[in-house]
Amino acid sequence: MAMPLRQSIKVATYLFEQKLRRRDKFPLIVELEPLFACNLKCEGCGKIQHPAGVLKQRMPVAQAVGAVLESGAPMVSIAGGEPLMHPQIDEIVRQLVARRKYVFLCTNAMLMRKKMDNFKPSPYFAFAVHIDGLRERHDESVAKEGVFDEAVEAIKEAKKRGFRVTTNSTFFNTDTPQTIIEVLNYLNDDLKVDEMMISPAYAYEKAPDQEHFLGVEQTRDLFRKAFAGGNRSRWRLNHSPLFLDFLEGKVDFPCTAWAIPNYSLFGWQRPCYLMSDGYVPTYRELIEETDWDKYGRGKDPRCSNCMAHCGYEPTAVLATMGSLKESLRAMRETVTGNNG
Repeated sequence: MAMPLRQSIKVATYLFEQKLRRRDKFPLIVELEPLFACNLKCEGCGKIQHPAGVLKQRMPVAQAVGAVLESGAPMVSIAGGEPLMHPQIDEIVRQLVARRKYVFLCTNAMLMRKKMDNFKPSPYFAFAVHIDGLRERHDESVAKEGVFDEAVEAIKEAKKRGFRVTTNSTFFNTDTPQTIIEVLNYLNDDLKVDEMMISPAYAYEKAPDQEHFLGVEQTRDLFRKAFAGGNRSRWRLNHSPLFLDFLEGKVDFPCTAWAIPNYSLFGWQRPCYLMSDGYVPTYRELIEETDWDKYGRGKDPRCSNCMAHCGYEPTAVLATMGSLKESLRAMRETVTGNNG
C-alpha cells in the first residue's frame, strides 16, 4: 500500500497475526462516526437527513475510543457528519493516537483552520480532506461556493505546521478522465498532499442526488482512461496496487465489507456504512450474526454497481498479503512512492 513505511509494517504485522490466529474476519480500519451533524449539504450524502434530535447527539469520548479498542483495528477513519463539529474530537484523536492507532480525520475543511491548534502533528494522525474536483466542480458537489478555496488554504496551513494531509475524492458519472486528471494533478503536484484516496460514487440510498452514481463498466472505463499515460504511477495514491487494478477492470474481487466496519451513534452498522440493515451493540455481534454471504454484486441488487473502496480495498489488501508476487509489488511501490 502507498502509505508510510512504519504504517505499512504495522498493518502487515497485524494481518500476519490474524493469519496466525486463524481469524477469517477481522477489521482493517474502523469507520467511526461520532456525530451525524454537518455544516454542508452535499448532494451525494444523506447523513443530515436524520431527525433533529439525532443530529444534536455527540458520541462520548469513552464510547468512541472503546468501540475502536473493542474491534482491535490498527487504523481509524473518523467521519460523520463533520467531525470537527464534535466539541471533544481532539480528545478522541489524542486518546487513539496515544494507543498508536493510525487516525484519519475526514473533514470538509470548513472548520479546519479554526480547530487546528487543538491537534498536534504525529505520524499516527492525518487530516483527510474531502476534495471532489477543482473549484467549480467541488463547490457544486457540496452545494456551497468558497468551500474549495477554504479547503486549499486549510491544507496549505496544515502542511506548513507539519501535519500529514491526505485527501479523499469521490467521482460521479458527471466526471470525465480529464476532470479526474486535473484534480489529482493539482493535489499531487501543486498542493503536494501526502496521499490521495479515490472512490467511484456508490448509490447511497439516502443521498438527495440519485442520478449521478457510476455503474461498474462506467467506473472501469473512467479510471482506465484517467490512469493512462503514466498517471497512476506518478500520483501518490493511498491504495494497494490491486485495488487500482480493480478500478480499471484488470481484476475482480468479492466484497469484504466486514474488514471496514462502521460504528456510529446507533452502534455497529450492518453490512457497511453505505447500506443499513440494522445495528448491533458489539463488534462481535456484527461479525458473528451478520450473514455476510448474502452481500455483494450478484447477491444483493443494492450492491450491483458498487465498487467503493470500503468493500473492495480490503479484499485487494488480503489478496496482496496472500501472494508473494503482489506483496513484493506493493512493498516496492511503498518504498518508491509509486502505484503503477
